[in-house]
Amino acid sequence: MLSYRHAFHAGNFADVFKHVLLAHLIGALRCKDKPFRVLDSHAGAGRYDLHSAPARKNREFMDGIGRLWRRSGLSPQLDEYLNRVRALNPDGVLRWYPGSPRIARDLLRPGDRLVLTELHPTDHASLRAEFAGDRQVAVHHADGYAALKAFLPPPARRGLVLLDPAYELRDEFDRLAEAVRLIHHRWAGGSVAVWYPILDRAPSLRFQRTLRESGIPGILCAELGLYPYDGPPGLHGCGMIIVNPPWRLDETLNRLLPELLRWLHVGDAGQTRLEWLVPAP
Repeated sequence: MLSYRHAFHAGNFADVFKHVLLAHLIGALRCKDKPFRVLDSHAGAGRYDLHSAPARKNREFMDGIGRLWRRSGLSPQLDEYLNRVRALNPDGVLRWYPGSPRIARDLLRPGDRLVLTELHPTDHASLRAEFAGDRQVAVHHADGYAALKAFLPPPARRGLVLLDPAYELRDEFDRLAEAVRLIHHRWAGGSVAVWYPILDRAPSLRFQRTLRESGIPGILCAELGLYPYDGPPGLHGCGMIIVNPPWRLDETLNRLLPELLRWLHVGDAGQTRLEWLVPAP
């Protein structure tokens, strides 16, 4: 499994994939007037300095946000995501990269709310500083899985839970499957987005089989692979499971995933996947 601080990997291709989809999911919630709530269970630091020593060690951001930063003629979904990154870099120099909390906050309307939980003490301190005095954002020093019981269901009937743990534990996918079941039980009307890495292919496929058998309706799987899944150890790709996705998300992703692959892909082994694990009702 993975074992890393996100500061070393901020803005890489997996972040681009995750944050493009996150921005689109929140954008779909904005299409209706009623307020919504977003819960980011493993929120991280909020923003990342791409000029810092950790980010510059492997410069992973150059093969992620770096490939899109100066692009024009992108789809509206990629443009919306890039606007969130540009907002942190008004001088046009790519230095700051927004984590999922910053992207989510930028898309809230006055009546919407964001709940963030982070257990790592350093990242939690950064997160609190990032949103100090912001009444629409609640920051908690807590375990992300425990937060699901504490904060669900929310007062707003509409919303999204983002599950994006560090994947440091061998049973992480088992914990995620249980978390998805818990969220559905407590808040069946909410949407769930689960980001996951593809290193060894087997764990994510087992996770998907578990979700197929869960009895939960409307589970969509989207994946972006940049390197052969049977290649040397490393991050070959990533995916996102969306439970109770917005209407016609599959049609949007059917166009968006190949576009992401086109801009981020290096070599000849790239691939995308879009599949309903369980059809929508």
